[in-house]
Parts: sequence; structure tokens; C-alpha cells
Amino acid sequence: MSQVTLGGNPIEVDGQFPQKGQTAPALKLVNAKLADVTLDDFAGKRKVLNIVPSLDTPTCATSTRKFNEAAGKLDNTVVLVISADLPFAMSRFCATEGLNNVVTLSTMRGREFLKDYGVAITTGPLAGVSARAVVVLDADNHVVHAELVPEIKNEPNYDAALAALS
Repeated sequence: MSQVTLGGNPIEVDGQFPQKGQTAPALKLVNAKLADVTLDDFAGKRKVLNIVPSLDTPTCATSTRKFNEAAGKLDNTVVLVISADLPFAMSRFCATEGLNNVVTLSTMRGREFLKDYGVAITTGPLAGVSARAVVVLDADNHVVHAELVPEIKNEPNYDAALAALS
């Protein structure tokens, strides 16, 4: 069990957050076409997992925009935006914002992802969604960067995440 804050108030987060050097846990989430997706669907590519509570919040929207911009400049890399939002809402957000360089994935099925990746918020007003985190994987799904953002309202360290891909 980990702890983060929301507006300075402690929030409990369940599960084991991946650490640098580990192999990433398996995942099965839902894409914009309502199909189940696993890490194998991105085999051979480096992956940035931008894990957010909901794209309907300003910080989540900002991180998605920033990673979308960065993704257009990265070779052999896919940015996966993972949230509790339904695929329809995620697709609408990306269409409205003109974001074409990220893949949105929903936890509507595959909720075990939250605990498997150590981002399952269990207390406070956001219980049931994910904490904010960034996990960067190499082409073999080894963790090369992992940040569980200590304050949910704060943005992740983009520079550190992107530097892990250098």
C-alpha cells in the first residue's frame, strides 16, 4: 500500500507500483474500438504509460496533450493514455483536441490493472480510479522509468520520463 495526496490530503493507493529494472506486469485494457488490448499488441515498441484518473480533469488533459506532442518526435515509441474514462469519451477528447499521437485505453474492463500497477486509489473522493503515474517501458517491457506522482493534482516529470527513452 502506497500513499499519495489529493489537495494535500492523504489518499491510499493499493497494489505494487512497478520499479525500474522490473518486467512490467501484464495488462488487458479496452481501446477506442472496444477491443481488448495487451502489451503484446505493441510488441517491439517502447511504451510510455501515461496513467491518469480521468481526461475530464485539467491536469490529465494537460499531460495527455504534452505526451501527444512528444510522441510525434519519438522513434519506435507508443504513448498509452490509461484512465477510467469510457472509450467513447476518450476518443471524443482526442478528436476535439486534435491528438493523434496517443493511444487511449480504458480500465472499463481489466480493472485488475489498477492493483497490478499499484495505482488503485482506495480512499477519498477518487476511490475506484487510478492515481497519476508514468511508467516507461523499453521494447522488451522492462521498466526504465516509473513515477507515482505524489500529489494527484500535479503533473508528472515529463523530462525524466522522456529522458528514459534516450
